[in-house]
Amino acid sequence: MAEGNIVAKTGNEAMAEAMRQINPDVVAAYPITPATEVVQIFANFVADGLVDTEFVPVESEHSAMSACIGASAAGGRTMTGTSSQGLALMAEMLFIAAGLRLPIVMADVNRTLSGPLNIHCDHSDTMMVRDAGWIQIFSENAQEAYDNMIQAVRIAETAKLPAMITTDGFIISHGMEGINILDDQEVKKFVGEYKPEHYLLNFDKPLTVGALDLPDYYFEHKRQEIEAMKKAKAIILEVGKEFADKFGRSYELFEKYKLDDAECALIALGSTAGTIKAVVDSLRAEGLKVGLLKLRVFRPFPKDEIRDALKILKAIAVLDRSDAMNANEGPLCLEIKAALFDKCLNKILINYIYGLGGRDIKIAELKNIYSDLFDALNGKKIDSVNYVGVRE
Repeated sequence: MAEGNIVAKTGNEAMAEAMRQINPDVVAAYPITPATEVVQIFANFVADGLVDTEFVPVESEHSAMSACIGASAAGGRTMTGTSSQGLALMAEMLFIAAGLRLPIVMADVNRTLSGPLNIHCDHSDTMMVRDAGWIQIFSENAQEAYDNMIQAVRIAETAKLPAMITTDGFIISHGMEGINILDDQEVKKFVGEYKPEHYLLNFDKPLTVGALDLPDYYFEHKRQEIEAMKKAKAIILEVGKEFADKFGRSYELFEKYKLDDAECALIALGSTAGTIKAVVDSLRAEGLKVGLLKLRVFRPFPKDEIRDALKILKAIAVLDRSDAMNANEGPLCLEIKAALFDKCLNKILINYIYGLGGRDIKIAELKNIYSDLFDALNGKKIDSVNYVGVRE
C-alpha cells in the first residue's frame, strides 16, 4: 500500500477530493440530491484557489453536460457530477458526448428515478443510460469511489470515451469511512497532462465538431465508437494494473470473492457487495461453498471474462437494484444470462430484484438467497425472478 493520509470522508467528499487532485480545466454542474455535495465541495476548492479550474454553474443538468461538451471539444480536461433526474435530463447530451468521443468524467451518485418521487438509492438512473456510449464503473465504498475517479481520467482520455463513476446514494455518498488519500503530486503524476489529439482551439488544424452525419457516414462513425468501447476493457485493466503497481490497491473488471471453489454465488453491483462479503464469510464458517462476483465495470460489459469466472459454479443468483419493467429479468441479469447462453453454459440462474427506492437488503435476506440456490440444486422449484423485501 502506498503511503498516504488515512482520513474520515464521505463518498461525496472522497470524489470531490479526487477532483481537487486531478485539477480539471473545467467543471460545469447543477445541484441535485444526493450528488450536490460533490460539486459543492469542489466549488469551495475553486473559491479558495486550491485548483485552477473554471467552474461553470448552470441552470440545468442538460446545460451542465452541454457546457462540458463544449469545454472538452475545445481541448479542456472536463468533469461534472449528477444523479437520478439530473442524469435523465442530461441523457440527450450523453449520447452526443460519446458520439463526439469526448473524455468527460462524471461522478454519478445512484438514485432512483421518479416517480413516485424518491431521493434514495437504486440503480435505475445508471441503467437508463447504459447504452449511451459511456464507460460505467461502480464503487463498493468511498475508497473505491476515490480511486475510480483518479483512474477514470486516464481511462477516458486513452479510450477517447466519456466515463461515469458511480456510488450508491446516501449509503456511500453520505456515509463516512476511513480512506487512504494519496499525495497530491503522485496523483498529478499519475493522471498526467492532458494532450488532446483534436480540439477546436488548435488553430493550426481547424476542424468542425458536431456536424450533420447523414446515412453515407453515420454507420461507420458509430461503428468506430462501438469498437472503442470494446477496446476500453484492455485500457481499464492496464490503468488498474499501473494504479496497483504504484499505489498498492488492485482493480480489475470485477472482483472474485471466495469464488474459485464455490458451488453457489451471488453477482452484485455497488455497496451491497460489502454486505454480501460478510454473509459469504458467515456461511463459509458453516461449511457452505459460497462466493461473490462483484462487478466493477458494467460498460464495457466483460462478458467473456465473467463467463470464465462463472463456469465452475452450479447455481447463480444475480442481484439487480433496478427493474427492467417486464423484460424477462433485471438489466444485470439479462447481461449475465446472455453471456452464459453464448457458450451454452446451462446453469441454475435466478434473478433477485432488491433495494428499489433505497430499501435496505438485510443479511438474513441474503442468506435466504443462498439457501434458495442450494434448494434449487436439490430440485426445488424457485421462481426465475424474485422481489426481495417487498410487503405482500
